[in-house]
Amino acid sequence: MTTPVTGPLTDPLAAGAHTVEVDGLVQRYHVHGTGPVCVAHSGGPGIDWEYLRMPELERHLKVVYPEPVGSGGSDRLPSHPDGYTRARYSRFLGALIDHLGVPEVHLLGHSHGGFVAQYHALHHPERLAGVILYGSLPVTGPEHTAETVRQVEAFAARNAQNPGLPEVLAAFQAIPGATDDAAHTAVARALFPAYFADYWGREGEFAPLRAAVRTTYVSGLDEDLAPILFDDRAGLGGLTVPTLVLAGRHDFVCGAGWAEELHTLIPGSELVILENSGHFGHLEEPAAFADAVTRFVTATRRAAARHGAEGSAGTPR
Repeated sequence: MTTPVTGPLTDPLAAGAHTVEVDGLVQRYHVHGTGPVCVAHSGGPGIDWEYLRMPELERHLKVVYPEPVGSGGSDRLPSHPDGYTRARYSRFLGALIDHLGVPEVHLLGHSHGGFVAQYHALHHPERLAGVILYGSLPVTGPEHTAETVRQVEAFAARNAQNPGLPEVLAAFQAIPGATDDAAHTAVARALFPAYFADYWGREGEFAPLRAAVRTTYVSGLDEDLAPILFDDRAGLGGLTVPTLVLAGRHDFVCGAGWAEELHTLIPGSELVILENSGHFGHLEEPAAFADAVTRFVTATRRAAARHGAEGSAGTPR
């Protein structure tokens, strides 16, 4: 059951901060921009949503940014820091979409949010006009870990002479021991340069964002303390929601190779690679990023309108 906390007279899509209650837990969300509704699920898990603000996209779309349960100002699960499965996030996402009160939304998921959006599109496609898998991938586990290690080694080779590199590499080694909010935030800030195509070349622009990063420690375990892993490759051929796959060429964790595999697996999907971006294309190439997403949303809306008109024309009178 979903109970709105914002009150019966409050427009759930009015600009600003809102809350919605799902299964007795409060989830915050934020609305910015104007146009067709796009729900943007941030990554992590556990990173605060603000890093995903997309002002360029907000010029064309009304973007709804949930603070995923377990992060930011939203409530924690009783099992915190465990139990944050994709099914759980999808449950909260579906309740939020219901609460917004529009027939369909576009769903954008970044990084771990892409994993959630992928799951939601596979299991609950009925309210989705389209899905944008931004920095996502089809599988986690040893295969993904091995590829990430290779990409980190390539990053280190490209930046071998940079005085900031040792801090980044030390942060990778510290990840397993970062099991509280403060330690997790410190590691996330230290890792920040690795997520960009050229952080140090644009440090004046991105350093304030690095200093503002905040995270909540969320384990990678379910409520039974089993690792949360997935492999969607067998199911993605049945994905019926129009899909845009979007990635940065220099993304070390969810890069172009994974995007190309998603594109191959998902029938009729569109693929866009941002050539001068890492994991944060909305920050590094905001105009190209917003153009790709806006074109996709516009095209899917036109296709839906044509389909609706054809269906009406064929209806017996």
